[in-house]
Amino acid sequence: MIDWLKRTAQEPEIQIDGEAVPIVLRRHHTAKRMTMRLAPDGSEVRITLPRWGDKNEAIAFARARTEWLATQRAKVPSKAVIAPGSELTIRGETVTVIWEEKAPRRPTLSGSDLRVGGPLEGLETRIRRWLEREAQSIFEAETLHYCGVAGLDPVPVGLSRAQKRWGSCSEKNRIRLNWRLIQAPDHVRRSVVAHEVTHLVHFDHSPAFHALLGKLYEGDIREADRWLKTNGRSLYASFG
Repeated sequence: MIDWLKRTAQEPEIQIDGEAVPIVLRRHHTAKRMTMRLAPDGSEVRITLPRWGDKNEAIAFARARTEWLATQRAKVPSKAVIAPGSELTIRGETVTVIWEEKAPRRPTLSGSDLRVGGPLEGLETRIRRWLEREAQSIFEAETLHYCGVAGLDPVPVGLSRAQKRWGSCSEKNRIRLNWRLIQAPDHVRRSVVAHEVTHLVHFDHSPAFHALLGKLYEGDIREADRWLKTNGRSLYASFG
């Protein structure tokens, strides 16, 4: 359970390279210590506190680590512009946006070309929605596959637009997966799906969890995790 601290008229901020960046504080009932992360898009500093954590100490903690935060923010890729001729990544492959106004509005992928028509205004939105539909279809198929391997009944799958988590599994047997994973290579995306299906059996990261994940996932889980750690932020470069 996460409790967001009461918002004030003036949110705490930190100066990073001359820019004011908000500090977002939250409490988590299972947190044992204070942790700090930068949002994937660099838009805010996120601090998670134990229930007993002090807000002022958290703000001071962040401000004492301005140099580290600046280094992390410098690694955030600049937002890519989605326009005719621009490139984006789908399932780990680079494709080029080919726009023709009189072509069908619904994007179609042909080799390394993503063809889309309709008005130029709203082009990015149409492509994002198409990617979300593709993600939903693939996530459902892969969740069904891993549930079958684990001997489980199928569960509902929803899309997430989270800024931090790639996937989640609720106690109500529902899986949510970050739609941006449609941009990652197949083996990376599948590792996240397998991870969340494993949580349907083991709601922790115990040895039993990792043993089952090793049986479900056909690839190298450590390599997939390394890819996400190294390249995960790049999935936020497109579509803001």
